[in-house]
Amino acid sequence: MHLAVFASAGPVSGSHGGWRHPDASGDLLSAAYYQNLGRLLEEGRFDMVFLADILAVPDRLGDSLDSQLRYGALGALRLDPLLVLAIIAGVTTHIGLACTISATYFEPYGVARSLATLDHLSNGRAAWNIVTSFQEAEAHNFGRNEQVPRDQRYDRADEFMQVACELWDSWQDGALIRDRETPLFADPSRVHRVDHAGKWFNVRGPLNVSRSPQGRPVFVQAGASDRGRDFAARWAEVVFVTPGDQDLARDFRRDLRARAKRFGRNPDDLKVLPGVVPIIAETSAEAEAQHKLLSSLSHPQAGLSTLSYHLGIDLSRLPQDAVLPETLDVPGVEGHFREVVELTRRTGLSVAELGQRYGAGRTTGGFTGTPGAVADRMQEWQEAGACDGFMLQIPYFPGGLESVVRLLVPELQRRGLFRTQYTGSMLRDHLGLARPSG
Repeated sequence: MHLAVFASAGPVSGSHGGWRHPDASGDLLSAAYYQNLGRLLEEGRFDMVFLADILAVPDRLGDSLDSQLRYGALGALRLDPLLVLAIIAGVTTHIGLACTISATYFEPYGVARSLATLDHLSNGRAAWNIVTSFQEAEAHNFGRNEQVPRDQRYDRADEFMQVACELWDSWQDGALIRDRETPLFADPSRVHRVDHAGKWFNVRGPLNVSRSPQGRPVFVQAGASDRGRDFAARWAEVVFVTPGDQDLARDFRRDLRARAKRFGRNPDDLKVLPGVVPIIAETSAEAEAQHKLLSSLSHPQAGLSTLSYHLGIDLSRLPQDAVLPETLDVPGVEGHFREVVELTRRTGLSVAELGQRYGAGRTTGGFTGTPGAVADRMQEWQEAGACDGFMLQIPYFPGGLESVVRLLVPELQRRGLFRTQYTGSMLRDHLGLARPSG
């Protein structure tokens, strides 16, 4: 079983009320906060930490920033995740380091250079969550009047990936010699231009960073639309999904593996990690009490604001006491729309109630309880072919992570479901992925 932790360099991870929890650290702007996170993850032998990111304060709900800033919602504050990962890299030796970088608002050369640098400085632990971005507010922050249409964003991202890989391969293995006597710092015969000329990019190369320990970073993706699934099947090695229930997760994984095979890939090289919010305590009563507390701390407007951002729809314009329509034109994330439609179908929640539930991080149930009960649920999903592990969306830090590391992980280890020691130092070692040759 592969385990990763979803976090952000800001106030929200698994619950919009998490930053208000009495046992949550409020020191979100300090290096020590993130270094402690990295040390805890390494203590728990996790595969990686995944720092999500967005490039604007969302303003979709009511055309206002108020709900995001007032309630500490999804995009109220985000530090640059690459810098935060570099801080974590300095105090850890094994934990994988993943962050979101947009293929719509950045250029291949800069991204390839930054991630190769992180991979060197961490001795082979870098990963890239590839997003195409979908928020109008982000477009406005990068000199555009409107968002690029979804299919064009993915077309651009496909070429972006091609160029980035060409740049990482522009240095062959062994090109960096550093022979003082000859002298020969780098072998010119093993470094070459890429001379890429395409629809979206013209890049000469080569990269000015030598080939990194992993060859290139591990690719993470979360596309759930039909076009997004094809993109993930072609490029991704880790896929983060929020399916809502086990059957949907199993169907998603089967579909993605079949698509990967059509792209000529080994489906086993694609690890599907559903996102779940674990609330762990020594007794079920204590876990339920924590669940109720987190729900009470999550303001409904915070969840509704984030859901509006995810869907690209101003949900304040819908009747708040009615259920969410099952058919809507969703310019944002189709996967999140299907997730909440399925939740509404199961529960009959109104739009207002959906905001509360979404903000509390409870769209996928069954992961609150004792270590044994939650491990049972995780084992059931794994054995049903619904996943290759989990992306744990910890509701508050550091206490929520401490309960996972010190209560849940030992139970998974006892059952032989999770490693007790790292068997390699690079992220590709943890995930069982081969290093690309070059």
